[in-house]
Formats: sequence, C-alpha cells, structure tokens
Amino acid sequence: MANRFLPIGIQDFEDLRNRGAVYVDKTHLVYKLATEGKPYFLSRPRRFGKSLLLSTLEAYFLGKKDLFKGLAIENLEKDWIQYPVIKISFGRSSYESHDKLLAVIDNILGEHERFFGFEKKSDDSAVRLDNLIHFAYEKTGKQVVILIDEYDKPILDALYTQYEEQNRQELRSFYSPLKDCDQYIRFLFITGITKVSHVNIFSGLNQLNDISLTQSYSSICGVSESELEKYFMPEIEALAERQEMSLEETKAKLAQMYDGYHFTHNVEGVYNPFCLLKCFSDKDFGSYWFESGTPSLLVKTLQNQPVELTNIVNGRFANENQFKNYDPDSKNMLPVIYQSGYLTIKDFEKETRLYKLDFPNREVEEGFLDVLLKKFITVPYDDIGLEINNLRVALRDRNLDRAMNIIKSAIADLPTVVKKDMCENYYESVTHLMFRMTGWRVVSELQNVCGRSDVVVASKDSVFIFELKMDKGRPFEDVAEEALAQIDANGYSQRFAVSGKKMYKVALVFSSEGKGLLGWKVKE
Repeated sequence: MANRFLPIGIQDFEDLRNRGAVYVDKTHLVYKLATEGKPYFLSRPRRFGKSLLLSTLEAYFLGKKDLFKGLAIENLEKDWIQYPVIKISFGRSSYESHDKLLAVIDNILGEHERFFGFEKKSDDSAVRLDNLIHFAYEKTGKQVVILIDEYDKPILDALYTQYEEQNRQELRSFYSPLKDCDQYIRFLFITGITKVSHVNIFSGLNQLNDISLTQSYSSICGVSESELEKYFMPEIEALAERQEMSLEETKAKLAQMYDGYHFTHNVEGVYNPFCLLKCFSDKDFGSYWFESGTPSLLVKTLQNQPVELTNIVNGRFANENQFKNYDPDSKNMLPVIYQSGYLTIKDFEKETRLYKLDFPNREVEEGFLDVLLKKFITVPYDDIGLEINNLRVALRDRNLDRAMNIIKSAIADLPTVVKKDMCENYYESVTHLMFRMTGWRVVSELQNVCGRSDVVVASKDSVFIFELKMDKGRPFEDVAEEALAQIDANGYSQRFAVSGKKMYKVALVFSSEGKGLLGWKVKE
C-alpha cells in the first residue's frame, strides 16, 4: 500500500486538501445545501466531522475553487462566487463560567471586526454581531454567510451549575440578530450536539431547517457503508493482514465495532469517522471514542437526574419529539443519550411513527455500560473489569454461587443517586448491565406468549433464566419459590429447549428497602 495520509483530528478542509489526505467526498451535499436552502441546523455526536463540514462550507463560499479540484462539486458549480463569511466556533474553549463565555464572544467578534476593518461601536455582543453583518454586506455588496459550530457548548459545559441560565440568556441575546438580518444573509448553517430548548435560535428562527433526521443528509457526516470500500480499501486490506483475518471477517468486525449509526430510518449505516481512521492507523480494533474523553453532558446528566436504567439499556421505542429536543428543565434523559451518540435509530414503525433506539455498535455499548457501572455499583473503580471477567468465567463454568456472590457484592446497597421507589428497575438493570458486560448474549424482558422473563443469559453451552423479585417483607423462601414457579408456569424455558444447552432457572430475591441481593435459588 502506497503511503496514504489519514486526516486523524484534522478539521480544516484547506489543510486536509493541501496535505493530500484521504478525503471522503461530501461536496455534492455541500452544493445541495448551498443551492436548495438557506438556514440549516444539524445535530450530530462529537467526533463525527461537524467541524470539517463547516470548514468545507467555508472554503466553498470563499470561492476557493482550487481546493475542490477532482471533487464532485467541481462539475456542479460554475460560478464560484466569493462571499463574506462570518465563522463562529465555540469548540475552542470550555465555559465553566459566564465570564469565560463573554471573553470568547468578545474574541470571536474582535477577530472578525479586524478582518473586515470595522471599528467596534458597542460592547453589547448582539449589537456587535448585527453591526458586523450589516458592515460586511455593505463593504462587499454581497450577502453574508454565517457558520456557527458547536453553538450549544457554552450551555452544556455549564449544565447544572449557577452559570447555566446565564450562558443560555447570553446566547439567546447573541443569536437574536440572525432573524432580523435575514435579508443580509446568503446562508446560515448551525451545528451542535443537541437541540436545546429555551434558546431563541430555534424559536426566533422559525424557518430554520433542521436536517438532523433528514434522509438525504443522513450521511453528510461520517463514513457510510458504501463509502468505506470506495475510499478505504487499502486500509481494510492492511488491517486484515495485521489481524490475520480475511477481508470479509475484517469488514464484519469493523461494522460490529464502529458502524451502526442511523440518523433516520431506511438508510445506510454510518461509521464514526474518528474511530475508523484511528483503527486504520493503529491497525487494531480499539475503543477510540471513549479514549478521546467521556462526554461531559452525559456524565453531568447522570449525576443530576434519577435514572430508570431499564429505559436506557434494553432498547426502546420513542416518538421523534421524545429524543429530538433537549429541555434542561425536563427529567427526560433520552435526548441527551441519543444526541451524544450512545443510542441511534435501529428501526421505525411506520404505522405508529415510533423509532426504536439502541446502541449503534459494540464499542459504544461497552463504553456506555462501563460508564453506567462505575456510577451505579459499589465495586471499587479499579475492580470493575476484574469482577466482570470473574462473572464471565463463573457463568462459563456454571458456577452460579460464585456468579451471584459477584452480583451481590456489586450492588450491596442502593446508591444515593437512585430513588427508593425505583429500586426494582435499578436491580434488574444493573444485573442486566453486569451480565451484558461479560460478552455473553443477554436479553431483558424477553417476550413469551405467556409473559416476559426478566433476564436471560446464554453462554456457549448453557442458558440461564433469571426471575427477579422484591421481598416486600415476605420470607426469602416463599418469594424464591414464587419466582421459580413463574418461570415454569409461563414457559420461559420452552423456546430454548431445542438448543441442546444446559438450562438453569434462577430466582433472585432483592430487598425492597434497598439493601441489595438477599439470596438466590437455582433449579435445573
């Protein structure tokens, strides 16, 4: 394979092109955006190429034709008009205080004022932006292109702090000229992780076109399945050789680890570009997304909102409004988890217009479950991986006493972040999490014609059917027998009878007072 430059971490289109880096050509979509509309909003998870997309749009509207040589847009665009561009990026800093936000806005506006030769006439950020748009229009005689990257970062960085509302109000004011200056704006494109309520960038710009769930733009960021082989076949071959795998095995492993994002229904899956490039560079299947940093938005939300884990880890159906818009005043975590990239669209019911959300791939699933485990179980931080491996071995060896003692130690008490009235869902979910981290096949709430089993774990030669019960003040033996009888009465084991695997029915009895696993009883 000839030396090929992979643009890992490069977010500047001009730099990427001048270096001769591998570039997945999205310029036909850039042209489509520029010619079919004007104000756009796009939500995508971090490390998904939003900044590179904005940089590409910037180069296009600056008329830098030479950078697009050999790309799809070269045959589409004939005029190559140079427009004045105002690019605002909040990704360059963190916003743990209101003063920090004010300083960054002042710096951004100052840079543009100096570039256009405009003398600052006000200290008010909204007035300065309004003046800047008018001046750029009058100076060049052309409408202005405005590109805003990570518009929501100052809000999300300050989430659950005293500065959250201050930052939200500041941005509400700062973005206000965008509607009133509509006649002076040629093109407006805004990116972020989430669509935050109470910011008038959405309520004020009623015509803003949100393309986050639009089919024609589903792969505008990231690498689609068809693009993978078109642009990266040499890297796939080199990876296969290093891993001593066939091409088909390598492609299947890549899909399992990094594919699976769907930003609407009935579209190609999309690979996370950062993880894909890192995998090709290292020639190894690593967990690169989480190594680059756990998103602070998720961690803050988990710390501040009571969580019903069953609604997160088992896949769920939701309508569009339940995961599209994030309201910081709401206790609905789904938009945070979906828009951070932990969940994606896996299915769509046309009749009910419900979307099924689940983990996009194995890398994200393992990383997310790891974050949850560290938050919701009492095992010391450094011992989690060891205990999960011990649990895996115990199930492999059919040593249920050992397996259950590991579970008991991990959830010896109800964490303070979980409300007492949520303990039943908590115990079921954490038990599910620990089993799922072992790598064995795990299903919760498995539907049967007579009912639903709580947790089913399948190893290579065994099937474990777990029924979880709360004691509610009753004797352990009575509750355990009731659980085992329920497994038999509802025929939970019948669907596995033809598998040839050894069957174990296990009753787990938990304390209704939040004191963990009281005991277990096994029936073969």
